[in-house]
Amino acid sequence: MQLNAAQKLIQDHLLSGEMKAGEEIGIKIDQTLTQDATGTMVMLELEAMGIDKVKTEASAQYVDHNLIQEDFRNADDHLFLRSSAQKFGIYYSRPGNGVSHPVHMQQLARPGKTLLGSDSHTCANGCMGMLAIGAGGIDVTMAMAGEPYYVKMPRIMGIELTGKLPDWVSAKDVILEMLRRHGVKGGVGKVLEYYGPGVKELSAMDRHVIANMGAELGATATVFPSDEEIKHFLKTQGREDEWIELKADDGAVYDEHEEINLSALEPLIAKPSSPGNVVPITEVAGEDIYQSYIGSSANPGYRDFAIASEIVKGKQIANGTSLDINPTSRQLLEQLVENGHIANLLSAGARMHQAGCNGCIGMGQAPATGKNSLRTTPRNFPGRSGTREDSVFLCSPETAAASVLTGVITDPRTLDMDYPKIKEPIKFSTQGMLEAPPEDNSQIELEKGPNITTIPDFEPIEDNFDVPVLLKMNDNISTDEILAGGSRVLPYRSNIQKISTFAFEIIDDRYYEEAMKKRDDGGHMVVAGFNYGQGSSREHAALAPRYLGLRVVLVKDFARIHLQNLINFGILPLTFVNEEDYDLVRQGDVLEFRQIHQTIQKQHTFEIQLKGTDRTITVQHDLTKRHLEILLAGGIINWIKEKQ
Repeated sequence: MQLNAAQKLIQDHLLSGEMKAGEEIGIKIDQTLTQDATGTMVMLELEAMGIDKVKTEASAQYVDHNLIQEDFRNADDHLFLRSSAQKFGIYYSRPGNGVSHPVHMQQLARPGKTLLGSDSHTCANGCMGMLAIGAGGIDVTMAMAGEPYYVKMPRIMGIELTGKLPDWVSAKDVILEMLRRHGVKGGVGKVLEYYGPGVKELSAMDRHVIANMGAELGATATVFPSDEEIKHFLKTQGREDEWIELKADDGAVYDEHEEINLSALEPLIAKPSSPGNVVPITEVAGEDIYQSYIGSSANPGYRDFAIASEIVKGKQIANGTSLDINPTSRQLLEQLVENGHIANLLSAGARMHQAGCNGCIGMGQAPATGKNSLRTTPRNFPGRSGTREDSVFLCSPETAAASVLTGVITDPRTLDMDYPKIKEPIKFSTQGMLEAPPEDNSQIELEKGPNITTIPDFEPIEDNFDVPVLLKMNDNISTDEILAGGSRVLPYRSNIQKISTFAFEIIDDRYYEEAMKKRDDGGHMVVAGFNYGQGSSREHAALAPRYLGLRVVLVKDFARIHLQNLINFGILPLTFVNEEDYDLVRQGDVLEFRQIHQTIQKQHTFEIQLKGTDRTITVQHDLTKRHLEILLAGGIINWIKEKQ
């Protein structure tokens, strides 16, 4: 049977289930990735489970989100993460070494392997011929403990690339074109596999740009072939011996098909405030800008910064604008310094920031209120930049650099200059800031600062209960809106009681106070529309509301990772059978749940009563037997304890 590349990766790692779309499968995980916004919980979970050493081939803990040390909290957490990495046998990437996804690609990613990461953009490493999947932290914990990762077998969408990118169009425009065509739900339940003659025209880092924002399409993963370009990339890192070829068989078929002629693409831009709000640059050209921001895991490559450097070389950015440069790895930064690109950017008026996620996650470089910010980041959800009333556009480095010279959104093709030709380095230095774990971990003790608390105990869901609807929301509610990121919130990632005070504040700043009133009296539920929980994989967006008494989430449909996080923390996830029932439920209504234990185990569709009325709402779930066991135990930690 002819297989595509994604099917080969899944087949090689299949431990349970059948490769039939929609069926639950269990796959072996070779590598894991955690970052500091989610990794502290993973380390606490490993400790709670009594794990001596991780069972994966390679696991890495990156410090890339919480780099601003305005007090002891982040610094203490860095020490905790380093001691945890040493104790559990994990690589540790020190603060300033760079963003997890490009650093992992440079130093640990291997074709043919599986990678599970507690960051939704883990899918970026699919550029290396890997099956790379973002997940909630506790799912990654389980993989590190040697357990399979369970996911519904995705449909495989084949995207055939033909042609070659024209001048002033780059890889960011390819993924923006996918978002223009398919929107933020277009990849849900799918692996996106790129193939065809156009693939060879894309560098390994170009592929990273495209694979990274598969998360914005809602995809389970993105897969590129491992070909001569990947072999060349590994050679620049001194790892050529780790290369294997991986590609689709001749005659392989796909569940869905798409085609992109690279030669026909034009510069694109995603308008505020959704990655799916994509238009040609010509539709918004001329609008004033305040900021251009270049960097993040969505444009992490050498050429992404070098092209901006060459565009602004010998020029000055427009008065009243800010050009923020966010290097994505120390390795890359060294090379850019050596080749004069940082000097070009600084001379033009750019502001340099340390290698890390930074402004992408709202950690600095926040724009002025209501002013247009052009960013090469993957997301522009409301408030994610660190400014609540933000106006963020997503674009290529070419567009960002051209616009900051003119002070208005500018089609880079209109610049009075030839398109710069960038020569990539043939060899990169290997950084010593990725620390390998010690051979003997027997004497390692965990270092815990005062801000690190334990994970609260949660009781299983009751059989009969009434809960009020505390919030009713619209479509596309992101995890950034459920629980904000940024330097004000994320330092409390190891303190569930404190971080819960920020839950849903972007939507309703009264939520915490109202939830606390209901917490000890049966809890509450929330209602929303389509694509609930899109965006970041942060499990705190489930864990913090659960701490505040969230028992049920009823929506039109869920984003994949957040759905699993809800299950993992014992929150009942339900969807409307009839979309019009969404309009019947109002904020403040009380819903009655009766004999719920038996009901959800025996049937996938059932009715719930609106208290005080004769109205019923028909709801459904799509939970597997394993999901139900976890849910009825009160979450995966309780479930594990019961199994033990």
